[in-house]
Amino acid sequence: MITLKSPDEIEHMRRSGAIAANVLDAVRKRIGPGLTTQELDDFAASEMARVDAQSAFLGYRGYPGHICISINDEVVHGIPGPRRIALGDIVSVDVGVKYQGFIGDTADTVAVGVTDWNVRRLVQSTQDALAAGIAAIKVGGRISDISHAVQSLVEARGYSVVRDFVGHGVGRQMHEEPQIPNFGPPGEGCKIRVGMTLAIEPMVNLGGYEVSVMPDKWTVRTRDRKPSAHCEHTVAVLEDGPVILTLVDGVNK
Repeated sequence: MITLKSPDEIEHMRRSGAIAANVLDAVRKRIGPGLTTQELDDFAASEMARVDAQSAFLGYRGYPGHICISINDEVVHGIPGPRRIALGDIVSVDVGVKYQGFIGDTADTVAVGVTDWNVRRLVQSTQDALAAGIAAIKVGGRISDISHAVQSLVEARGYSVVRDFVGHGVGRQMHEEPQIPNFGPPGEGCKIRVGMTLAIEPMVNLGGYEVSVMPDKWTVRTRDRKPSAHCEHTVAVLEDGPVILTLVDGVNK
């Protein structure tokens, strides 16, 4: 069942979304060669605690980190640990916070001294696919309109979209209905309605779309071990269109 949010609930989600965006931005600025992913996780935890927010990920189905950090061919759900970031890496950071009962969920991929043009273009295309998916949100349209917009942009640039993991509704719970694949024809799925709050999150691979879950039962890697990028915003559907809730300080910077 899809839970539609009231204007007051959306304002609460705007606050949690801004916190998630601020944490992500702070982590993004801190990323650099030599830093371990555990150090980034510890920093994110301190940023959340500073504003009395909690990680929405820590303990979720047993997940052991405050944020997810996935490097190069890791698609999503990478567990923080002793791995050190190196020049030439792309680092995907996924942040979920819970504040006053509501969740903000956002992600971005950072290129660390990457010189490979195609990998840099992969990251930019994932960010562009996120924008295209959000732009496809129209009241009265269908959920698969978002899916089709993402897939069309990605495949036109020669990349592939992950099919085993999808976007989703979000609110008081991390994962709510509806599911939002990043592929498929337009005009299918449930109708887009005012009050929906959606996590739109393209996961884009340089090679094929096939992925595998590692023995830690969390980290997802591309099967061909080619790089992958991930971007995400939490979006509310209003009468006059979509509004991004995961913006730094609540504004688009």
